[in-house]
Amino acid sequence: MTDAISIDVWSDIACPWCYIGKRNLEKGLADAASDDDAPVTTVTFHSFELSPDTPVDFEGDEIDFLAGHKGMPRDQVSQMLSNVTGVAANAGLEYRFDLLRHTNTVKAHELLHFAKQAGRQHDMAERLMSAYFTEGRHVGRIDDLVDLATEIGLDGDAVRDALENERHLPDVRADQAQAQAYGINGVPFFVIDGKYGVSGAQPPEAFAQIARQVWAERRSAASAL
Repeated sequence: MTDAISIDVWSDIACPWCYIGKRNLEKGLADAASDDDAPVTTVTFHSFELSPDTPVDFEGDEIDFLAGHKGMPRDQVSQMLSNVTGVAANAGLEYRFDLLRHTNTVKAHELLHFAKQAGRQHDMAERLMSAYFTEGRHVGRIDDLVDLATEIGLDGDAVRDALENERHLPDVRADQAQAQAYGINGVPFFVIDGKYGVSGAQPPEAFAQIARQVWAERRSAASAL
């Protein structure tokens, strides 16, 4: 029996390309799963904060944030968001930057680690990204995060206790330290089997190809023993 291919994904809840990359990864792996000798994979999400100095309650919209944070002209930011919205649509996602509520994401990352321990990390990542990019939900405050966690079946009291006591903050910091050790300075970033790095929201075909390639390498190595 060949061990599963590990796919470690560094991303941020507030990164529009990360949600697109997540969806493309899922589509690529689903395509490869139809093979006669389908790759077996495990996907784990890791924390990366793009703007750790962002306040929990940012005053302004996404254009205000990016214009101030990146120093870009507002017209240029608006065009950039329009382009990203188009790419997201091609991935099956309906981005609503007009509703988006920019916030600090460290608590959301803590929640992802809580969900990982409960075996629900994938569900939680999807719920957080959908809430942020398509529903205009707040994903920075504990009360709102508890609500989102209970929506996928997690225990609200346990979530609140973990977030209020920063129980998973060391896990967030460990992920960030590992990203730094790998030299990751932008997300999404995918580490395949601990040896191949894939940067950016690649198309589904690219993820399917690398899964098949690594699986074939695994099979070849196993048959050589």
